[in-house]
Amino acid sequence: MNSFTDNYTINGITLTAQPIARQGEVLTPDALEFVGRLHRATVARRQELMEARHARRARISQGEDPRFLKETEAIRNDPSWRVAPPAPGLEDRRVEITGPVDRKMTINALNSGAKVWLADMEDSSTPTWRNVVQGQLNLTDALERRIDFTTDEGKEYKLRPAEELPTIVVRPRGWHLPEKHMLIDGKPIAGGIVDFGLFFFHNARRLLAQGKGPYFYLPKIENRLEARLWNDIFVLAQDLLGIPPGTIRATVLIETITAAFEMEEILYELRDHASGLNAGRWDYIFSLIKNFRTRGPRFVLPDRGQVTMTQPFMRSYTEQLVRACHKRGAMAIGGMAAAVPNRKDPEANAIAFEKVRADKTREANDGFDGSWVAHPDLVPVAREVFDSVLGDKPNQLDRTREDVTPDDRALIDVASTMGTITEGGIRNNIEVGIRYIESWLRGNGAVAIHNLMEDAATAEISRSQLWQWIRAHAITDHGEIITREWVQEMLEQEFSRLERFDGDRFTDARAIFEEVALAEDFPTFLTIPAYARFLTEAREKATAEELVAA
Repeated sequence: MNSFTDNYTINGITLTAQPIARQGEVLTPDALEFVGRLHRATVARRQELMEARHARRARISQGEDPRFLKETEAIRNDPSWRVAPPAPGLEDRRVEITGPVDRKMTINALNSGAKVWLADMEDSSTPTWRNVVQGQLNLTDALERRIDFTTDEGKEYKLRPAEELPTIVVRPRGWHLPEKHMLIDGKPIAGGIVDFGLFFFHNARRLLAQGKGPYFYLPKIENRLEARLWNDIFVLAQDLLGIPPGTIRATVLIETITAAFEMEEILYELRDHASGLNAGRWDYIFSLIKNFRTRGPRFVLPDRGQVTMTQPFMRSYTEQLVRACHKRGAMAIGGMAAAVPNRKDPEANAIAFEKVRADKTREANDGFDGSWVAHPDLVPVAREVFDSVLGDKPNQLDRTREDVTPDDRALIDVASTMGTITEGGIRNNIEVGIRYIESWLRGNGAVAIHNLMEDAATAEISRSQLWQWIRAHAITDHGEIITREWVQEMLEQEFSRLERFDGDRFTDARAIFEEVALAEDFPTFLTIPAYARFLTEAREKATAEELVAA
């Protein structure tokens, strides 16, 4: 098929995108049948869970504070259950590097010296059809050690000779994101099922033959029932391919405020497949703002840069996460070090590295078993910190943190947060939001801005803070009331300062940013309207090209 508008169906799945090179290696009839079976077995429950999300968010916006659940108290109080033991390749996770699954980043991550590579098909990846398919190809090529890349300038990237590369842990898309290029009965398949299903089908046996296994990070989960759905998918997938039960391992990102109240329950639902929890700090802050955005001054946060992990509600979240994990034999993985080193500025690098070192030292001393970095140059910094605490041990599972008392009220004690809202913070949110969306529209979901690696989560904080500050009539440190008109004025100024280039998408990015930051209604995720705009424009472009060719 050469036409973007000519759909074609294979084993019940209709493909609507223009085919790309080597697509047939990924979208084989058997692989598509496998993905279709996962979809049909779970589509109704997924829809129910998405509706339940909206209902709970509405209750919170009307004044209901989350609490530990009475109906699951027996699970929390039962000392007998534990998750599965660490799987091969996941016993030592002291440094994990994160990044998208494009070819260059794949090679850099695998050459980084980290223990684990989080192969990200979610927040740092734009879900263009090319990215979705090529990401799967890159993962398989990496496992076969046949991956390389040459830039337009002639710079070559190849896997270094090594006895053991980092363990690959794939992060599929969250439950809320559809894959609109793959339809069953005219409706999109969940992006997470596409990402998980294709990787598992093609690589589960390959990974087992290499002495490891199919491992995943699960994003955006909001409660135990969403974890149960993933667990059921794991059971079904293993059964369909004849893979031994319990082979899959999953680490859950506790990056929504509601999931923080059900950490042990989430581990319980996944207990045969669970390998840990991660403190996904940026999405966690975004989730808190999104859920409590209409609740007034009590839940208004200062500038993003001031919401550090030492703020009381964030400190409570991380300490309770370590306690929950180690109580149940699961790994606790710390949050992102997002600094992007500037090799031309040693002084700035030294300051950035010291901040990373302090952050990782706090995590290691709190009992975390490892942590994330976004850049290969930060791997040695994080490794040095965890080496000094772990010594010859692979992890800290023996630190149960019984000194930490579960406290549901402390998780939402936002009023104790210290800091201010500044005009500089408003302007930074505007700049980061527009620049990130512009990059996303060009197919790049991870972008360095002011020496920080920004992804969808930080863009979400940027736009949601503006929306909340306007709604709450928040006041800056200079006594100025934040209004929509003032933010619009600053947006005009920041937009005029952007450095334009041929083929940029800044005009589109601004329109999307205004839609998600300044509108009366609050879109739950900025990627949803951005994805819709991207698909519409892609189809219009393809149709125009076909008419010209005709």
